[in-house]
Parts: sequence; C-alpha cells; structure tokens
Amino acid sequence: MKKYDFDTVIDRRDTSSVKWDVKDGELPMWVADMDFKTAPEIIEAIKARTEHGVFGYNTIPDEWYDAYSDWWGTRHMLYIPREWLIFCTGVIPAISTAVRKLTTPAEKVLLETPVYNTFYNSIENNGRYVKTAPLIYEDGEYRRDFDALEEALSDPQITLMILCNPHNPTGKVWNRAELARVGEMCRAHGVTVISDEIHCDLTDPGCGYVPFASVSDTCRDISVTCVAPTKAFNLAGLATAAVIVPNEKLRHKMWRGLNTDEVAEPNTFAVPAAVAAFTRGGEWLDELREYVYENKRAAADFLRRELPMIKLTPSNATYLLWLNISAFGLDSVKFADRVREKTGLFVSNGAQYRGNGADFIRMNIACPRQTLNDGLSRLAAAVEYMR
Repeated sequence: MKKYDFDTVIDRRDTSSVKWDVKDGELPMWVADMDFKTAPEIIEAIKARTEHGVFGYNTIPDEWYDAYSDWWGTRHMLYIPREWLIFCTGVIPAISTAVRKLTTPAEKVLLETPVYNTFYNSIENNGRYVKTAPLIYEDGEYRRDFDALEEALSDPQITLMILCNPHNPTGKVWNRAELARVGEMCRAHGVTVISDEIHCDLTDPGCGYVPFASVSDTCRDISVTCVAPTKAFNLAGLATAAVIVPNEKLRHKMWRGLNTDEVAEPNTFAVPAAVAAFTRGGEWLDELREYVYENKRAAADFLRRELPMIKLTPSNATYLLWLNISAFGLDSVKFADRVREKTGLFVSNGAQYRGNGADFIRMNIACPRQTLNDGLSRLAAAVEYMR
C-alpha cells in the first residue's frame, strides 16, 4: 500500500512557474522541475516556520550539518565531517563561484558533452572558454572517451573540470572505477574537479550512485562536490544547496568565493526544508523513485510500440528521457519547435547541450501518469504530422 499520492494532477498555472509559463493548451515537459507536491513532512516544516511569523536573518544550525552528514553517510556511504560543508543558495551559483574563484579569465574549463546547458553559461559568461571531451555514443548508449579526456586535460590552459554525476541529460550513472580514473588523470594535470551531484538521489530503485569524493584520496582532495535536496524533493524555488569540500585550502577558496558572491546565506525556509527532507523525507523519496521508474517503463513501452523511430537512451538516474530523433532528418531545434507548434507539447531541444545533442530531445517525465500519457500521445501526434 502506497503512503503518498503522485497521481493527482496539480494545476500549476498562474503560480509564476517558469515551467508552466506557457500558452493555454500547451503541456510543458522540459525544465527539470517535477509536477508533484513535495513531501508532506517538508510542507509541515515550512508551515511551522511560517507560523513563527518573524523572518529575519538566519544562521546555519547544527541540525543542517547533521542532516547532510547522516543522509550521505547512510544513503551514499560518504561520511561528511561538519567542516567539509558550506551552505549556498544553489548548485549553479556554486559552480559559477568556482569558475570565478578557481580559474582566471581566458582559461579553459573542461566539459564532457553533451551536458547540462547552464554549465556553458557559468563558463562563458565569466570570461572563460569551454573545452570539450565528447562522450562516445555507440549502439544507443554513452560511454566516456578516456583518450579524448586525456588529450583535453593535457592542455595547460585547463585548470577546472565540471563533472556531471549522475549525468544530465543522459541519465548515466558513472561507476567507481571510471571515476577513479578521471580523478587520477585530473590530479596528474593539476585540474580541480567540480562534481555536480544534484541528481544523485534520483536513481532507479535498487540502483545507487558513487559520490566522486568517496572514490579515493585523490578524488577527495581535488574536488568540490555540489549537492542539494532541490531536485529530489522539488524544492528549487527555496534556493537551498551545499558544497562538500574536503581539502582545507580548496575549501577556504570556495568559502571566500561564495561569501564574496553573496550566495552563502540562507533564506528563512532554506534550512528547515533541507533538514526535513534529509531527516523525514526518505520514505516519500523512495516511493517517488518507484513512481518515476514506472513512468520510465511506461514511456519505454509506448515508444517501442508506437514510435520505434525514436530511440530511448538507457539510463539509471534522473527523471529525464534522452530521445534520439535523428531518424527524422531534423535537428532537435526544428523537431522540438514543430512538436510544440503542432501539439503544444514543450520539450527541450538537445542542441543546447552541445556534443551530439542536435540529434536528441529531452523530455521530463516527473509527472502524474495521466500527464505522461498526454505527453506521449502528443508526441505521437506530432510524429504523424512529420511523416
């Protein structure tokens, strides 16, 4: 018997939602924002804080440090001492701070493409250059190209690598051996690793992920890990996240950078929401993961049966489908535009993730089953227009 409700459709129109700022009749399945209410336990914690009625400046209490440490120790086998943790308002603000603080203008930052599009903004908007090591796409799946990675890292202008673990948009979960190899290669070339692990709690049931900092002493000492409850518990609007920095000197740089950028102080609800998520939200999250996994299976069955020209990339993490649409002879921008024009279905074009993303669209299936079925039907209808 399920305890939590993920089937009820929540009307998010007229709520200043980025995702749902669309025309009447359109269905947004693009940005990584779930259409579920967060865990009731988190709502209760926010209500309790609201009822206090005074919303002044906030400190970071012991409960916040303990919540992160206990969650990562129990769920992900990474023990986090209090001193490793620094509060920040978001993973992307932390990454942008790292780019500014750990590199100098005109240096290069390494990305494995295709990868989350906002990484490019954090690099290029700060006067740095993107260097890429494309992932290998073969037989419908992705794997790391260690030769390309080695060649890229040998460039002395590269001082920072942003690792996406688990990977967005492909949903790839990197294993311990390959992460260890990445760490050794980066150490050999004097490159710091920023590991974006915001999707880490959204793995398929029975499937874990490996924190980069847990892999080896090398990985621990050269890395800054960015984490948050926001993706797993649908709390992006509360601006709550953390960085894990084991190396003392690197931690001092990040602490200075985050404070200089004024992204190291919590709003009134950032701390109680995070604490509630990590201390009381485990059962809700596990039911969510089961529900999203069933959505994945339903989508895979539908695509196999109704849309065999669209190839689903196998994945073990995230609620994002990475769909190969190259059989239609259109780049993803044109394909996504036509889908939206003909049916109102709004999906992400893959070109913005660069690499071979122009052959893909990204579709968010963190929604009630009724909404998923609507989205898949619209996709099928759009394909009919293109035949």
